[in-house]
Amino acid sequence: MVATNASTAVTSKVFPTCADALRGIVKDGMLIAVGGFGLCGIPEQLIVALRESGARNLTVASNNAGVDDWGLGMLLQTKQVRKMISSYVGENAEFERQFMAGELEVEFTPQGTLAERLRAGGAGIPAFFTKTGVGTPVAEGKPHEVFDGETFVMERGIRADLALVKAWRGDTVGNLVYRKTARNFNPMVATCGNICIAEVEEIVPAGTLDPDQIHTPSIFVNRLVKTVSEKRIEQRTVRGSP
Repeated sequence: MVATNASTAVTSKVFPTCADALRGIVKDGMLIAVGGFGLCGIPEQLIVALRESGARNLTVASNNAGVDDWGLGMLLQTKQVRKMISSYVGENAEFERQFMAGELEVEFTPQGTLAERLRAGGAGIPAFFTKTGVGTPVAEGKPHEVFDGETFVMERGIRADLALVKAWRGDTVGNLVYRKTARNFNPMVATCGNICIAEVEEIVPAGTLDPDQIHTPSIFVNRLVKTVSEKRIEQRTVRGSP
C-alpha cells in the first residue's frame, strides 16, 4: 500500500485485512513466533488467516498452542505445524494426541527461559546461560559452564522468520500499546521476528500515543491490521447456586 502523497512516497504499514497483511510473506517451513498466553493477547485473526494461507511444515514458538478449536490449536487441527517451541501445552487435547503419536515435534522450554530466548533473539544475542533446567531433561545435550562455582546451561536466542502479535492500540507508523495482562509475551515476540505483523483493536494517527506509554516502537513493526477480537474465555469457572 502506497500513500497518495507522491512527494514523500511513504509506504503505509496499515493493511485492510489479515490476509492482505500476510500476503507475500508466509511460506512453507517458516519459523513463526506468536504472542499470547493461553487465549489472552493472541493474534487470533492473524492465526485464522495463517491457517487459510495453507502454509505447512511450520515451526511455531509460542508459550502454548491455544485450545483445540481456537488460537494455534486450529493450525494443529489442519496439520500445518511440524514443531512447537513451547512452555505450557496443557489445554490442548489435539496437541497431546499428536505429540504422543509422534506426529508433532515439541521443544519444551521453561517459561522464563522462553521469554528470554525471544528477547535475546530480538536484541541480537545468539545465546545466554541460565540455571533453569540444569539437571533436568531440558538441559540434555546443551553446553554447560560453571560461573562462580555454579553450573549453568546455554540456551539459544530465537530469531524468527515472522512474528505475529496482538496489541490494544497502534498508530499508523506502527507504534504499539498492549493492554494489561494481554501484553504477556507480545513485546518480546515483536522484536525477534525478521518481519513483524501486528493485529490491533484500534489504529490512531501518528503522534496520538504518548511516547512514554509505547511498549513496542514502530521500528520493529512492518505491518499492522485492525481487527475485531472475539476474546474467547479459555476456562470458565462459575459458582453454583447457594
